Amino acid sequence: MRRIGLALREVLHGLGRNVTMTIAVIMTVAVSLTLFGTGLLVREQVTVMKDYWYDRVEVSVFLCGTASDPGICPNGPVSPEQREAVRTKLAGMTSVVSEIYYESSEEAFERFKQQFKDSPILANVTAEAMPESFRVKLVNPEDYAQVALAVTGMPGVEQVQDQRKLLDKFFRLLGGLEAMAMGIAVAMLIVTVLLIINTMRVAAFSRRRETEIMKLVGASNTFIRLPFVLEAAVSAGLGGLIAVGILVGEKIYLVDRMLQPSFRFTAFIGWDQIIKVSIIVFVTGVVIASVAAALSVRRYLRI
Repeated sequence: MRRIGLALREVLHGLGRNVTMTIAVIMTVAVSLTLFGTGLLVREQVTVMKDYWYDRVEVSVFLCGTASDPGICPNGPVSPEQREAVRTKLAGMTSVVSEIYYESSEEAFERFKQQFKDSPILANVTAEAMPESFRVKLVNPEDYAQVALAVTGMPGVEQVQDQRKLLDKFFRLLGGLEAMAMGIAVAMLIVTVLLIINTMRVAAFSRRRETEIMKLVGASNTFIRLPFVLEAAVSAGLGGLIAVGILVGEKIYLVDRMLQPSFRFTAFIGWDQIIKVSIIVFVTGVVIASVAAALSVRRYLRI
């Protein structure tokens, strides 16, 4: 207990000896871990959105209509018999197809009017120009090719469209932003490690006579190193708490109050992701700082 008390007193003494440097370490760690945590939250957000949208992915089987390409639909608009044949084909794929919804030209036109209600293009479109379609929900979105292969070329079918292809482009963009955010975060973590190493080296150099005396009276390297490691861990822990507070603020003000009310068509990260990322951020900061401090004072233990 005496040794623990002595180590704690050394930690407090070390933190108070150079307040400016301690504050610099805390703030640098806070900024680095905030960027690191934000990068992790971006990755979590992309995952949440993928799960949300891929669960709702549909395959659209567009049927021939009055405005269809004659090269693809040489016999004109789809007949009732052809439409029913396509429906039967889809309904028979029970291991692949989860749900089938038929959308008539009139229903497609109503949906089109909702989507482009303020656009001048609406004046040039009629219900007859909108194709009929079967909107197919798959058991597994990866099975699109099976549906496309089954109905492509059937009489009355103009084209088969996979919504997942459109989503993949969007998620590739988000993936690029995620990679950029993580790159910045990792760079800042490296800066933090270098700052902690330099800070601990300065502290160890200024206390080298104390270290020599402790070695002469039989103190172990672990005991001598412990105050430096604890100083770095405490500084990083305080910086980590600041970073966690900022991440919580991002959830409350950015996600819950700004993004979620404005973009109701998708899902956003919840508190479970915030808690998970906060734990990762805090532990990462403390571990990195402790390891960096332990390695930085090794040379001053060789007496």
